[in-house]
Amino acid sequence: MILPIYLYGHPVLRKESVDITPDYPNLKELIENMKATMYDSDGIGIAAPQVGLNIRLVCIDVDVLKDTFPELEGRQFVLINPRIEVIEDGKKTNREEGCLSLPGIHESVPRIEKIRVTWLDENFQPHDEVIEGYLARVFQHECDHLEGKVFIDHISAIRKQLIRNKLRNIVDGKVRCSYRTRSFRK
Repeated sequence: MILPIYLYGHPVLRKESVDITPDYPNLKELIENMKATMYDSDGIGIAAPQVGLNIRLVCIDVDVLKDTFPELEGRQFVLINPRIEVIEDGKKTNREEGCLSLPGIHESVPRIEKIRVTWLDENFQPHDEVIEGYLARVFQHECDHLEGKVFIDHISAIRKQLIRNKLRNIVDGKVRCSYRTRSFRK
C-alpha cells in the first residue's frame, strides 16, 4: 500500500524516534509499504517519520544511481534502530540534496564522508559497516529523520532565508507532488 508522505512543517518530522523490537505490530507489512511508497515517489530512501511514525526504521535503495556511482549497484537496505558513528576526522563534502518531505527544494549540504553504521536488518540480524562517499550521505540524510532533523537544518541561515517562501508554501500545503502527501495545515 502506498502511504502518504508527511511534508515539512508536520510535527512528526521534528520528534526523535524510538527503537523498535521484533514484536512491533505488522513490521514486515510496514517495511513493504514503505518500500512501495519510496518507489512510487521516485525516492532512494525513506524514514518512518516521513510516513507518520516516530520509530527507528529506514528503507534505502540506491541501485538507481549505479550509472553515476557504480559502487551503489545492488545496494538496498532496511535499517532498524540504526546508529551512526563518525570515524574520520570530520572531513565533509558538499553535495546537493533533496527530500520527499521537502518537495521542490534542493540545497548543497555538507556531510561527513566516512561513517560507521550499526543496525538490525528486517530479520533483526545485526550489521556493522563502514560506509563512505555518496552512500554515507544517504545514510546520514535518512537517519537525520530519526533524530527529528531534515537536510535544511544543515544549511546556512542565509540559504534558509532565501527559501523561506518555498518552505511556507510546503507548510501551508500549497505544493503539488506526483505522490500522496500529508501537510501540516491541510
